[in-house]
Amino acid sequence: MKLRRLISLGVAGCIAAMLGGCGTTDDNHGLDPNDPTTITVWHYYNGVQQENFDNMVLEFNETLGHELGIVVEAHGKGTVNDLAESALASLRGGIGAEAVPNMFAAYAETAYIAEQMGFTVDLSKYFTEGELSEYVEGYLDEGFFTSDGALNIFPTAKSTEVMMLNVTDWEKFASAAGVTVDDLSTWEGLAKTAEKYYDYTDALTPDIPNDGRAFFGRDSIANYMIVGAKQLGLEYFTANENEFVMNEDKEAVRRLWDCYYAPYVKGHYFSQSRFRSDDAKIGAIIAMVCSTTGAAYFPDSVTLNDSYTYPIEGLVLPVPNFEGTEKYLVQQGAGMVVVKSDEKTEYACSVFLKFLTEKERNINFSVSSGYLPVKKSSNDITAIAKAFEEAGYPETDIMLKTMETAASEINSYNMFAAKPFEKSSSARDFLDSFIQTTAQKARGEIAARIAAGEDRNAVIAEYVSDTAFDLWYNDFIFGLKTAVGI
Repeated sequence: MKLRRLISLGVAGCIAAMLGGCGTTDDNHGLDPNDPTTITVWHYYNGVQQENFDNMVLEFNETLGHELGIVVEAHGKGTVNDLAESALASLRGGIGAEAVPNMFAAYAETAYIAEQMGFTVDLSKYFTEGELSEYVEGYLDEGFFTSDGALNIFPTAKSTEVMMLNVTDWEKFASAAGVTVDDLSTWEGLAKTAEKYYDYTDALTPDIPNDGRAFFGRDSIANYMIVGAKQLGLEYFTANENEFVMNEDKEAVRRLWDCYYAPYVKGHYFSQSRFRSDDAKIGAIIAMVCSTTGAAYFPDSVTLNDSYTYPIEGLVLPVPNFEGTEKYLVQQGAGMVVVKSDEKTEYACSVFLKFLTEKERNINFSVSSGYLPVKKSSNDITAIAKAFEEAGYPETDIMLKTMETAASEINSYNMFAAKPFEKSSSARDFLDSFIQTTAQKARGEIAARIAAGEDRNAVIAEYVSDTAFDLWYNDFIFGLKTAVGI
């Protein structure tokens, strides 16, 4: 019931707000309270997220939906990938596929396929320009991926990334090495700091050579490769009339390589578990970049072995950018796609979307989920902190710190999501894996050679040389072209 109270608003004011932007109060596109229109919504929420979404659906059905004649039926479809498969199977009319939903959550790649099949509604016709201007511009831009200016995806809850720092272990290192958190504001500064951390931890055991520890890890390598490239002026694929063309920029890719591949093969970065929060739990790293939803899993203690565990405090920082570049930040999280049907049903879907994204309701959903509210006015640190307080969270809660940092990022960074195209999912998968797998392979080879008696510095120099990069770059370009069928 506490969660219901958090998302409940005055019914009369809510109805007035919803009707105000959907046309006049006497133009409800055929809706009839005496003959309710049912809309089905498919989503991928689970746990607390699903509980809160279901509460919002119930609130809508009992208030605004009851007043206008709209009944929402929401169905969880597993993971976002499971949902994408189910939605596309329904649209294609496959054997055994379920009936097509009226609305489903989707990433841009799935929405692009649905649009190419002719199923997506241009939602801009159900929103005024004034209403659309209330939303974070970058969130809306992701839905305008076709040349006809149609809004194919509507933002309901988004996420971005933050840097998480084990400040307990950081403070001991920072004091000894003379570094500050300001050194972590750029990818170049992060790489230099990670090298100092390796040397610092190596020196703690002078009788054991080359046992320095890694400083940093990252959850989504694709986000680093895509958003980092954008910071450097490179988009791997851009639209050219009705086709997407591949762009190459060796200099930009070299900077990406220098700030991830090189530190990784030197042992300054690390990744082993599925998520970097798990690596932080065992002390394998003390800093990481993760999504705002993933920040909830940052540990409050480190277990070095079965007999030694100690508490830590977490600090939330902005994601680094490349030196001398314009700031960009990834926007992620599925939006809602409305499937073409009839005007009354499509309009009913738009009413529900406006209800979901009303300021206080969207903020309160974000408090429990780690997702970000989608309106400009909702990304207000004071309002977010108040929602956490009302929900009973302490001021020191890591998710409150995360949301405050993310809100600050959103208000000062350019939000970016790559435009989808037919093979964009394959391109992303390649960008997510190639630099990581090649760096891990090289790191293993380096470790083996050092263990066999070769000089560490000499071996590493070989792997991070210009020649090594040229070979890697050629494989990178070939692999990216292959991934998209060029």
